[in-house]
Amino acid sequence: MSIEERNGYLVQRLDDDGPLITSDADTSDLFGNAWYAKVDLLVIPMSRLDRSFFDLSSRHAGEVLRKAVNYGVRLAVVGDMTTYVAGSEAFADFVWEANRGDHVWFLPDDEAVEARLAARATA
Repeated sequence: MSIEERNGYLVQRLDDDGPLITSDADTSDLFGNAWYAKVDLLVIPMSRLDRSFFDLSSRHAGEVLRKAVNYGVRLAVVGDMTTYVAGSEAFADFVWEANRGDHVWFLPDDEAVEARLAARATA
C-alpha cells in the first residue's frame, strides 16, 4: 500500500496482492484508515475485491460504495472488468452511472486514474 500526492490529490493505492476485501468490517477498516490519513482517493485493484462485489445481488458493492461516501473518500476500482460488464447488464449500468459521477470510478488501469485526476485538477 502506498500513499502519494498526484495532481494535487492524496491517493492511497492498495497493492495488487493482499487479503481480499470480503466483509463490512474489512471495508470499514479500509475507509476508516484512508479517512484518518486524509486520503482524497482510494484505489483498489480488482484482484483485492471478493467476486461477490461484481454480483450486485450480493450487495457487497453497495456496502463498499456506501463506506466511500460516508467517509468522504473517493474510490477508484482498477482492472479489466469487461467480463463482468458483458455478463451483467445491471453491473454494466452500475459502472456506467458511477463513471459519470465524481465519487466512484471503475477504470481499466492506473493511467486512467491519472487522467481522471488531471482532468479534475484542471476543471
